[in-house]
Amino acid sequence: MKPANHLVVFAKAPRIGRVKSRLARHIGAVAAWAFYRRCLAGVLRRLGNGGHWTCWLALTPDRAVHARRLCPPGWRPVPQGPGDLGQRMARIMGELPPGPVVIVGTDIPDIRPDHVARAFRALGRDDAVFGPAADGGYWLVGLGRRPALPEIFENVRWSTEFALADTLANLGRGRTAALLETLEDIDDGDALERWRRSR
Repeated sequence: MKPANHLVVFAKAPRIGRVKSRLARHIGAVAAWAFYRRCLAGVLRRLGNGGHWTCWLALTPDRAVHARRLCPPGWRPVPQGPGDLGQRMARIMGELPPGPVVIVGTDIPDIRPDHVARAFRALGRDDAVFGPAADGGYWLVGLGRRPALPEIFENVRWSTEFALADTLANLGRGRTAALLETLEDIDDGDALERWRRSR
């Protein structure tokens, strides 16, 4: 039997003052929290597609996996665990059942199911796939996890314009990566304004 495709959404439990801190500096904590909640609900609604991939919701703090209201039907809650973003993504990549894994965040309002489908198709040819963000990071990362799991998340300068370049460099020689389209990652007020104008 063919291994399943695994889609993982990385999310924080939506608490005022605990989410979108950089965005909150521009629009206020309550507005940033409301924006985050809308994005989270929209991503889970659009990407939970009933059969094309197994849906995992990786939550922080870990105790949030017990909050049933955060996890819609069809999604399986898992804790992110400790460490920086790279350590948490590497852990999830290593612990899920066999099959390709694609990870996305919750602050990409334009992400659609066809982006995820394209990412899984790319993993049929390439070792890795990335969705570049306008700020130099990425909104999607996927690995085929065969024949081994590359350690691509070590020494990445997270939340900088170097995050994608650092991760690509970690792939090493002999491995290939596909790139999807560039989308806006809403981390601050400038990104939010650019996204609103683009609509």
